[in-house]
Amino acid sequence: MDLTIRQINEKISNGEIRIPSFQRGFIWEPDAVALLIDSIFKGFPIGTVVLWNTSERLNVEKRLGNFNLPEPKKSYPINYVLDGQQRLTSIFSVFQVELTPIADDEWLDIYYLLDSSNVVQKSRFVALKKEDVIKDKHFPLSVLFDPVKYRHATEELPDKIISDLDEMSMKFKEVKIPYEEFRTDDKDAVAIIFERINRTGKPLDSFQLLTAWGWSADFDLQEEFNNLAEDLEEFGFRDLIDNQNLILKCFTGYILNDTSPAAILMLEGDKIRKNFEEIKSGIKSSIDFLQKELKIYSLDMMPYPTMLIVLTKFFASKKVNGESFSDKQRAEIIKWFWRSCFSRRYSSGVNNALETDLNSINKLRDDENVSISDFKCEISAAFFTNNRFRINTVNTKIFISMLAQNNPKSFISGANVDLSNTLNKASSKEFHHIFPDKYLQRLGKNRDDIFALANFCFLNNADNQKIKDKSPKDYMKLINIERLYEFMEAAICPSNSLELEFETFISERNKLLINYANQLIK
Repeated sequence: MDLTIRQINEKISNGEIRIPSFQRGFIWEPDAVALLIDSIFKGFPIGTVVLWNTSERLNVEKRLGNFNLPEPKKSYPINYVLDGQQRLTSIFSVFQVELTPIADDEWLDIYYLLDSSNVVQKSRFVALKKEDVIKDKHFPLSVLFDPVKYRHATEELPDKIISDLDEMSMKFKEVKIPYEEFRTDDKDAVAIIFERINRTGKPLDSFQLLTAWGWSADFDLQEEFNNLAEDLEEFGFRDLIDNQNLILKCFTGYILNDTSPAAILMLEGDKIRKNFEEIKSGIKSSIDFLQKELKIYSLDMMPYPTMLIVLTKFFASKKVNGESFSDKQRAEIIKWFWRSCFSRRYSSGVNNALETDLNSINKLRDDENVSISDFKCEISAAFFTNNRFRINTVNTKIFISMLAQNNPKSFISGANVDLSNTLNKASSKEFHHIFPDKYLQRLGKNRDDIFALANFCFLNNADNQKIKDKSPKDYMKLINIERLYEFMEAAICPSNSLELEFETFISERNKLLINYANQLIK
């Protein structure tokens, strides 16, 4: 079957051709649109459009490119685009004359190059900003299907050029776009067709595939994720929704015990739908565990976000209040977390580590005596002295997470550090050199030593401003001496830290940090 461009314009303008919610948005660049128009003009094959003809409206639809589609003028049938959305949107956007587009700085109108050569390799159409249009060189295609506008646009042109334009215009009015129509009200069948189209045609990205394959009449995965995003926002983990690859692996890890790139091709729509609530519960319960048991308040501050996949496997549940766990299971998961961090388990060979840990933690669900942390882990004696404090590095995040376990206090005010706020923002302003940077610079100390992890602690910004570049012995006068030991202990520092020479302090604190880290992994 075929459709002319005029028929395409009419069916879309009448609301008869629509975009289902499981389609990705319009993504073609203007140059790609111009190339499509050139292919149509030259009679090159552009592929077949696939439409789903149904007597039922979907609850959720997308706009077509920059156009909000009107309500259908006829109740039935509706044609939803299963394949060819980019082509149909391009054709309609170039030639339609009825609907008003939404303003979009990225869209460029397409123009015919007047007096252009007939060399087949060269495109006779170009996408241009209005300010770049030259009247006697570029002719707008937007007027071809509006007789009045077409007459006005050509009235001052030479007869030879008008003849060329008439011939060009006639080609677009006569050309036929091939399409296939799949008629059914069985939406599960439609989901399978769409899935198979996108396995064999131009691929969507992994998250788009997941969204498409998980779709059904009463289940829109993208909408479900938007709802989940709102739930997670108050917990500081809304950025998880933007990490689409991680979300995808939470699905494949839970459903298939596999997080390899090939696993996406093994997912089936019905399994996504059937397991979605369990996986959502697993994600939310994992975040709750991370915050309450490990004081990790945002994905940004998690040393290895990949570990969320394993936690989701454990906590996924059909129960309204999530999966319960014993004290032994809680302790084993915490131990696994720290050993994974300090062994850098997820820095390489990630899929292998995940496969092992997914299998192990699944066994832990059923048996609290199972060990999931019996892999090798040794903490280097130089971990806290050779690694520099850089807020976005894995080792710094491990260090910060470790300090957070000891309920740190700000030195001068004595206030408990608001970890939920500090670790949510992931701002370096909430941390400070114990021996201030500028003070050590005045002593001629090496920058690498100044910025060693062992020279940092939690400190609120107000106390930070009071300390500035003072020597430890000077700012110690600002601290309540009766609580000094308490503050130092909470920061995992020697009690006499502020009276020591810098090198001695680093050496002594490093011993305490190593000892504390070893407690966490054992």
